[in-house]
Amino acid sequence: MSFGLIKAKVLKARERLPYFYRGLGLVWNVARPWTIAWLVLLILQGLLPAATVYLTKLLVDSVVDAVSGRPARVLWFVLMLAAVMVLIEIVRASINWVRAVQGELLQDHVVGLIHEKSVAVDLAFYELPDYYDHLHRARAESMSRPIAVLENFGSLLQNSITLVAMGAILIPLGPWLAFVLLLSTLPALYIVLRFAFIHYDLRQRMTPIERKTWYYDWLLTGADSAAEIRLFDLGRFFQRAYQGFRNKLRTERLRLVFRQNVAELLASGFALAVTGLALGWMAWRASKGLITLGELALIYVAFNQGQRLMRTLLENVGQLYANGLFLTNLFEFLDLRPMVQVADSKNELIGCDVGIEFQNVSFRYPNSQIKTLDDFSIQIPAGKIAAIVGPNGAGKSTLVKLLCRFYDPDHGKITIDGLDLKTVSTSNLHRQLTALFQQPFHYNTTVKENVAYGDLQHQPNDREIEEAIHAAGATDSLARLPEGLATLLGKSFEMGTELSVGEWQRIALARAFLRKAPIILLDEPTSALDPWAESDWLERFRLLASSRTAVIITHRLTTAMHADVIYVMRDGRVVESGSHETLIKIAGLYAESWKHQSVPQETR
Repeated sequence: MSFGLIKAKVLKARERLPYFYRGLGLVWNVARPWTIAWLVLLILQGLLPAATVYLTKLLVDSVVDAVSGRPARVLWFVLMLAAVMVLIEIVRASINWVRAVQGELLQDHVVGLIHEKSVAVDLAFYELPDYYDHLHRARAESMSRPIAVLENFGSLLQNSITLVAMGAILIPLGPWLAFVLLLSTLPALYIVLRFAFIHYDLRQRMTPIERKTWYYDWLLTGADSAAEIRLFDLGRFFQRAYQGFRNKLRTERLRLVFRQNVAELLASGFALAVTGLALGWMAWRASKGLITLGELALIYVAFNQGQRLMRTLLENVGQLYANGLFLTNLFEFLDLRPMVQVADSKNELIGCDVGIEFQNVSFRYPNSQIKTLDDFSIQIPAGKIAAIVGPNGAGKSTLVKLLCRFYDPDHGKITIDGLDLKTVSTSNLHRQLTALFQQPFHYNTTVKENVAYGDLQHQPNDREIEEAIHAAGATDSLARLPEGLATLLGKSFEMGTELSVGEWQRIALARAFLRKAPIILLDEPTSALDPWAESDWLERFRLLASSRTAVIITHRLTTAMHADVIYVMRDGRVVESGSHETLIKIAGLYAESWKHQSVPQETR
């Protein structure tokens, strides 16, 4: 490895030092009393081995004195040595307990930080593969790296104390012994630091492949893909794909482990050679009577343990360095900043009295070169129902995401009652909205909880939840459930009740209707409803939306025809607008689509 490359890696390591300090800061802030107790125990554990070595020397000299007929306190030193050994075990057990408590507290705290950041980042992050790489590494490291840093630092502190104590014992017998001890471990230091960086670099490069193995594992074991895998006989294909990526990971990791083991074997050989020469020299001196047998035993035990401690110390440094590198994955994720900035102004939305307006809005999704909206402009009067229709890819669902301010437009602005959404806080904006998204989530909880999630801040009672269920047209479905509102939905955790696609959609509608927001955003609310259920729901929806502003994204013109105003989109722009009757008379895109749909209402 060239000097320039070593220098570059040292500089990179220095850049990551703040992450290391932040990792230790996490430990201190989360488990301060336990960390203080841990440090005290570590200092004690670091001193006790040196005490054992010194007592061994006194015991050997005492035995020699007893054999020579001189006064000796052999039993006294035996008892003292036994007491120190018992104390070592007590301290070791205490450290294990304290470290377990620290580990549990720290893991819960770090996972909480990851959850908090995952909820806070923009929806745009979920469009970026790099975000998933960051999230994958952060989640993988959160369970082990902070604890590993804690253990490495503890071992480093303990072994340093023991090594200093051993050095204090060795130096009076020969200062050069301490130098030889250091010399024998220098190759190991180089190898530990070099391979720590190589392991980190490999992990960074292999993250996309590792995520692909997780993805294929999820495909092969998850419920969402189970039906298609069986029908289209995809099992073996996905297994081969999984094994292909696993082979790449396994080959790279085993190659690295082999190289590291060879390098460590060479370093150990050098250390053994140096140790053998030093001990041979001391044995010769003992044979000449230049040192006592107790001193020889002391040198042997101290040098042997000192070298072991030195190697362990270097391993601790290397592991600490490696885990510090991996901590960057966690903190880089936690340092992600939203692109949608929270407004500093004191503007506040209170209802929707004037209406919603898109003014020359252009927008493209992250990493996309295609404009989803292009100079898009519409006005939706307050208290009216507006339907947005158009072919797939026209940009209809994007309107809901922009109104919720999951994204900001690239150009133009969106206003409610004349206030630019960028000038109000997202929390204030969201309280004015309720929404059904195109792919509503299925929560594996009770019916009551599924609906209550729509307005937890309000703490809805059973009557309000039942009213929302009725508004969504789900009363009959609820009546068939074995335990009513207390029925567990989904089968992820227990044997709950699985609903049809349409029934799940009605539960999601009820969740949206529970929040009494002045603006209602519905993306394909009737896509899973049959024509009879659609007609029934539409009649009740007009009553529900009375005096509120509603935006309905739909492919069904039988749904759109009930709106006060219909906007027809194509290629990110409005190409037609008006009531159902007006658009039929225009004989444009809407009228053409109407002819191709089955519309029994047309004959009424």
